[in-house]
Amino acid sequence: MRSVTYSMGVSLDGYIVGPDGGFDWSAPDADVFRFWIDEIRGVDVHLMGRRLYETMLYWETADQDPSLDAPMLEWTALWKPLPKVVFSTTLSTVQGNARLASGSVAEEIERLRAEPGDGEIAIGGATLAVEAAALGLIDEYRTIVHPVLVGGGIPFFPRAEQRVDLELVETRTFDSGVVHLRHRVVKQPPRTR
Repeated sequence: MRSVTYSMGVSLDGYIVGPDGGFDWSAPDADVFRFWIDEIRGVDVHLMGRRLYETMLYWETADQDPSLDAPMLEWTALWKPLPKVVFSTTLSTVQGNARLASGSVAEEIERLRAEPGDGEIAIGGATLAVEAAALGLIDEYRTIVHPVLVGGGIPFFPRAEQRVDLELVETRTFDSGVVHLRHRVVKQPPRTR
């Protein structure tokens, strides 16, 4: 079964954007950007909310920018054809290789897991991840922890009133002080009476 992963950059105090909505502190250096390129290679489909979709729209036409360097062109070549499912109640159309979600997060993930393929179903965006996590649909949490405290904003981790046990399966420290943490959700066996 295809894994569902939630991966984003996060401040050390746990936010994907600061209180002002900014995330300039998460701009990747060359090593971290190479990491993101390698990560996207394992993704078959990317689920995202409207805000992340609109942020990532740049990459749909970025290959036309003559100032892009080779790694950015490589990212664009991987991102642009990647199927994307956008969850939005305000958008009526989307661009590129994207479609608006026709069902709930659970319905979309169930349908995507039933399709052939070995790649991951990636979730981007905290709001969408909150819903998927509450339903127990996230298999892995992948954080790129930046050495900054932003003091508030949108949290990376869902604030559901439930415990989720995690197993650390990978770490990597970059020269810039950024740390990648990959945790797998420990699935609890069903309780019997």
